[in-house]
Amino acid sequence: MDHFAAKIETLEHQSMRSWMQRDRNAMKALASRDFIFLLGSTKPAILDRASWLEAATTRFRLTSYRFGEVYVRRHGSAAVFAAPITLEASLGEDDWSGTAWLTDLWGRSAVRRKWRLIERVLSRPDTNENAPPAIRSMQLWR
Repeated sequence: MDHFAAKIETLEHQSMRSWMQRDRNAMKALASRDFIFLLGSTKPAILDRASWLEAATTRFRLTSYRFGEVYVRRHGSAAVFAAPITLEASLGEDDWSGTAWLTDLWGRSAVRRKWRLIERVLSRPDTNENAPPAIRSMQLWR
């Protein structure tokens, strides 16, 4: 693995560990101001940054994760991270454990030159009809 890919993978682990630990400050520091979480499913749902920070520290709980084979590609001041992921998680009262596909877009800020998470797409190959409404219920702007 090259140095750049290792850097992005390290940031991914920091992001996932901060979610597991419900560390709002660490999650906020890693997420860009225009961060979006997109649940890719039969009926997709999104969370903006404020909604994601609230949900991930309260109702959308991650207890463990494991990445499969990791793909990292740099595009100038942006980077794509993609990997299959096995999660142990809960969404409200529902068990949300299983496998998914994670794709994250990272961007390097022009001023401070730090990498920030711009967009997270978590795609689940299931047909759980409860997940999209549960994600939508966490949208703070509604």
